[in-house]
Amino acid sequence: MNTANLQMEGLLLAVAAVLDLLKAKGLASQAELVDALAGAERGIGTSPAGLSDSNEEAIRFPIRFLRAALQREDAPLAFMALAGEVGRQPRPTSEACASGVCPEAG
Repeated sequence: MNTANLQMEGLLLAVAAVLDLLKAKGLASQAELVDALAGAERGIGTSPAGLSDSNEEAIRFPIRFLRAALQREDAPLAFMALAGEVGRQPRPTSEACASGVCPEAG
C-alpha cells in the first residue's frame, strides 16, 4: 500500500477521535459537527473547473469518512469498516453539492 494512503488512514482516525472527544466533552454537538462536514463537502463544488468526477470523489472521501465515524455510535473506530460504508454510499453530483443540496451520508 502507498505510504500516503497509510498516513491518510492515520490522520482520519486521529481526527475522528478528536471529533468524538469534542462531542463527549459537550464542546460541539453531533449535529454541529455533521453540519460543519456538510459545509466542507459543499465547498468541493466550488473547486476549480476541470476536476474529474473521480478527483472530486477523492476529495469527498475524508469528509464522508468523518461523517460516518460520527454516526457509528458505540461501534469501534475501524478504518476498513467505515471506508467500506463510505464506498457504498450514493454519490451526489457536484452540481447538487455546489447548489447547497448535497445530501448527508447515511
